[in-house]
Amino acid sequence: MSVVMNEMLDKQTISRVFGNRLRFDVPLARYTAARVGGPAAALIEVTSKQDLADVARTLWGLSTPFVILGGGSNVLISDAGVLELVLLNHAKEVQFVGEMGKPQVWAESGANFGALARQAAQHGLSGLEWAAGIPGTIGGAVFGNAGAHGSDIAANLVLAEILHRNGKIETWSAEKMGFTYRSSIMKDRGVQARQFSGKPIPESVILSALLHLELSSIEAVQERMDIFLAHRRRTQPPGASMGSMFKNPPGDYAGRLIEAVGLKGTYVGDAEISTLHANFFINHGKATASNIYQLIELARKKVAEEFDINLELEIELLGEW
Repeated sequence: MSVVMNEMLDKQTISRVFGNRLRFDVPLARYTAARVGGPAAALIEVTSKQDLADVARTLWGLSTPFVILGGGSNVLISDAGVLELVLLNHAKEVQFVGEMGKPQVWAESGANFGALARQAAQHGLSGLEWAAGIPGTIGGAVFGNAGAHGSDIAANLVLAEILHRNGKIETWSAEKMGFTYRSSIMKDRGVQARQFSGKPIPESVILSALLHLELSSIEAVQERMDIFLAHRRRTQPPGASMGSMFKNPPGDYAGRLIEAVGLKGTYVGDAEISTLHANFFINHGKATASNIYQLIELARKKVAEEFDINLELEIELLGEW
């Protein structure tokens, strides 16, 4: 691993530039919802939008490959770890803004999305009840067009603040983000770059987002939120997981297909395809990323054989597979 890492990261240069902020060989499992994955070759934590922009610009200037990790809820990190520098996004400032009758909330991209929804409820502001149980960040939600209960981030986004590799900052509307089901133009381009480029360096970074809300009452918003949370508890398993593993294919559900081929309750090591919802893969404490990946491949293979449907991952794979 050290040989490959040295080819990807110039440790001496980035150490000179970032000093004590830079940490090497940092275990990443604790930063992910599934609690699996190997170390980051190098890691820097950022704590504000400006800090995120400054570090990203510096890394681009050094031609240093990097990936951004937020809440770690929609990623599976390989047991071998991540050879790029991991930029841990803890930029969490939140501001409720807007005139009466047109309330909005602005948040830095590292803010927890579920917590933001709960804060909106405490202000008697409606529109994000569906997101109350989502564990990821605002940046991740915008990047992947997070959604639940018939809504998604595309329906809430007013503007996203995007920093580009050329140093330019733009504000993108929902239309400019090119949202599709559980994706965006940024996610599509990022996946393509990681698959086909020899240098996994992102071309753009989400700095913040502005979301529109609606005036309501604390009681009404909380009641609606409680209904969604109760449904989530009934239909989604507890425990360490990445959330929905696969996107639902058109006109069907990934969980139904996986259940139909008899894989509910299937174990590899300490990883299980949930008996409650087959599109959730659970780490029961000692699973490895390899265990989970074997279940992914098994589900894909069985569903393709039985239904001629190729399941597409909703999560992202980071590291060497």
